[in-house]
Amino acid sequence: MAKRLIPTLNRILVEKIVPPSKTNLGILLPEKTSKLNTGKVVAVGPGSHDRDGKLIPVSVKEGDTVLLPEYGGIEVKLGEKQFHLYRDEDILGTLHD
Repeated sequence: MAKRLIPTLNRILVEKIVPPSKTNLGILLPEKTSKLNTGKVVAVGPGSHDRDGKLIPVSVKEGDTVLLPEYGGIEVKLGEKQFHLYRDEDILGTLHD
């Protein structure tokens, strides 16, 4: 049975999206391509409280594709998968098709 991590407060669990290293035809792509640093939201915390005790919910939801900062986040390994924990305010934006 796999463990599931539910973030606390305004934290977000993200699985980074790794761009392919070669095309379908087998052509190797350079490591430094202009790909965005993106990830898929796996789980979100309930949010944080303001000074009056009012809950401020997290701005993203599970399944969202988000733009991540180049550095930051805490690496978390669950089973064989690698995830990253970010605070809500560290997420740069959401990506839509």
